[in-house]
Amino acid sequence: MGNRIITISREFGSGGRTIGKLAAEKLGIPCYDQEIIAKIAEESGLAEEYIKERGEYMPSSSWIANALSARSIGGLANEDQLWSSQCKVIMDLAQKGPCVIVGRCADHILRDDHELLTVFIHAPKEKRAERIVRVYGESDVSIEKRLKDKDKRRKAYYQLYTDTEWGVANNYDVCLDSASIGIEKCADLLVELYKGMK
Repeated sequence: MGNRIITISREFGSGGRTIGKLAAEKLGIPCYDQEIIAKIAEESGLAEEYIKERGEYMPSSSWIANALSARSIGGLANEDQLWSSQCKVIMDLAQKGPCVIVGRCADHILRDDHELLTVFIHAPKEKRAERIVRVYGESDVSIEKRLKDKDKRRKAYYQLYTDTEWGVANNYDVCLDSASIGIEKCADLLVELYKGMK
């Protein structure tokens, strides 16, 4: 088996990114999140803005529509090129040593070669709405619509590329409600679970 790695999937606004960074800090290991974007851009030649928007999200909330859209004669789309580069970058980062990787289907990409603690962070919609206003600020789009849209497109992306349902408890080692447990306590729990991995 390869390195011990925590992968974090999360609902938009649940604080998964923050929890991942906190847990990594407490464990003294790197956390890869936004840093992955620049590496994928270098690997793929695609623009960072495109990767930021499409590295976890499909253009449509329907995975079937996404599977059929924007294909070339050879059957490939920019999203497929992005997926291939993303897989390579994530596998390369995982080979470097123990780490935390936030999002980008890392749980699926690394499932066969590393010792994983796969985590899903969620929270009630109203708590996530409060948090995204606090963290990201107001927007022209309604908060409810932002939450629904981001999660639907993230779910469609995950299903298309992993053939697994995103956010279903059986697909993860641990599911944590960040609103009831708290961000800091979630990070502490991940640290304890990681240290207890055999």
